[in-house]
This record gives sequence, C-alpha cells and structure tokens, in this order.
Amino acid sequence: METEHPSISDEEKDTLQEIMNIAFGKAAAELAEVINIFVVLSVPYIKVLKAAELPDYLRNEVRDFSTISIVEQNFWGKFKGSAFLVFPADAGKALITMLDAEHEITFESGSMEILEKETLMEVGNILIGACVGKITELLGDAVTYSPPTVVVENRPGDILPEKLFDPEYTAIVMKTVFRFDERNVSGFLFLVTTQESLEWIQQSLAEFLAHYE
Repeated sequence: METEHPSISDEEKDTLQEIMNIAFGKAAAELAEVINIFVVLSVPYIKVLKAAELPDYLRNEVRDFSTISIVEQNFWGKFKGSAFLVFPADAGKALITMLDAEHEITFESGSMEILEKETLMEVGNILIGACVGKITELLGDAVTYSPPTVVVENRPGDILPEKLFDPEYTAIVMKTVFRFDERNVSGFLFLVTTQESLEWIQQSLAEFLAHYE
C-alpha cells in the first residue's frame, strides 16, 4: 500500500500563493530595473507530490518546448531546495538584446553560446534570487545560494538531474509562468523544496497569518 505523503491545507496554500505573489512582484520589478522591460508573472501554482513524481510532472509542464534552456540554482536555509528557470532554447538570443551596455552588464566572451549562457545566468540570478529571497524574508528566514548553472539546448526530458531528492521524500513545487511581452519570450520558474522544509513552511505560515488576525 502506498504511503500518504504530507500535504498542506487550502488556507496554507492560499497564504503561500499570496506570499509568492509579493515575492514574484519584487522579482519582476528588480528585473525591469536591469532590462527596462516588465516581466509578466502568472498567479503562482502550488503542488505537493512525492519526489519520485517530479521528473514526469516537470516534463509534462514543458512538453510544448522542443528544446529548452535551464538555469538551475540550489538554495539552503530553513527554506531549502532547488530553483529551475526554464526557457525555450532560443530565448537566450532574444534576451541578449535586452541587456545593453548602459546597464553595466558585461560579457566575458564574444561566443554566442557563452553570451547566451551569461545572459540566462544574469536573468536567472535576478529572478531566482528575488523570488526566493523575498519568500524567505516574509517567512522569517534567510538563505544562501549555490552558483547557478546553465544548460542551453537541453531536451525537456532531461530537465531534472538524477536523484535530486530521495524518491520517497515529499516535494512542494511552486510554479509561475513568466513572459517578456516586448520580446515574445516566455518560460517557467519552478521552486522545488524538500520535505525538511514542509514543517517549517507550515509553522511560518501560521505565524505569518497570526500577525493579521
């Protein structure tokens, strides 16, 4: 018989979505300061599932992309997990035109592949850092980050590294769709937290709600 994995209540999910809305709004504002183009972010979606179900879930979410570029960054604290910023594979070229010299964005090489990776990494750093940082700030914690890694023109089936989490662990997936209207570029941001974070998230959400009662 399959073991039930932990879940979160509808009230906790609604509160977490509201916190994510605030966090993603901050991320959009910070990115707009760099590239002068506003990012449109969808209402966040939250799903609790077993880590073993993650690869199929994420593959299904990006099934409309033939090839993808991924920015992956891990974060640690009481809120711990991995962030995946997923673009269609040609997004890097479109994003390069948004980052110009007046914003003091410098690239280390003229190679198009390296330019794409550095551009994706710059956008990923801002979006992931602002989103995760604001979520943890609102919930009373702070995080540290690993350096982001970028894979350009990967197959959607390879979105997740092998054995990201123990297959029996619970994962909380927080997803938003983002879109740069002026460049017709869109993609997904997934925040995947570990089972260890679940209890802390629930306690922090209760404390967050208590301030408004």
